[in-house]
Amino acid sequence: MKLLRDIQAVFIDRDGTIGGTGHFVHPREFAPYEKSIEAIAMLKASGLKVFAFTNQHRIARGEATVEQFQAQFAEYGFDGAYVCPHAPSEGCACHKPAPGLLHQAAEEHGLELGRCVVIGDVGSTDMLAAAAVGASKVLVRTGWGQGSLGAYRHTWAQTEPEYVADDLWAAAQWITARVCNE
Repeated sequence: MKLLRDIQAVFIDRDGTIGGTGHFVHPREFAPYEKSIEAIAMLKASGLKVFAFTNQHRIARGEATVEQFQAQFAEYGFDGAYVCPHAPSEGCACHKPAPGLLHQAAEEHGLELGRCVVIGDVGSTDMLAAAAVGASKVLVRTGWGQGSLGAYRHTWAQTEPEYVADDLWAAAQWITARVCNE
């Protein structure tokens, strides 16, 4: 297993990981899970940069704006946010599982993606995006996480997460224990 003490940053998916239902929820109606905001603060307190990264194709339909998501992520304490506004059919480089959002963040913040961690609930998007850039992978059981481990495991069968956490709080505890103790 990869040592985490040299980790530079953590990328966190939104829907199903921070809160919500796993489906689109407008930023003004979105509710984080218990301890999600504290988890973000814990990661930052350990000296890590923390970024949101999310697919939000409803932006392309005019149902929300990138600015609304950016404001929500700033309110939650993220150091930055990377939002794909495109429909999956558009074939862009930023719609997960494509790693474009991760590459953009790496370029803007001088990150080595192999020294980053991705936390998400969907194996076939979040975990595959992380695997594409050599980042460590933490799958949470919230949102689509339990299904990713069960009925949908075949969609990302060649990829193994470094850790499976019950929720974002447990993921943050696991990461910070390794950053501070290894």
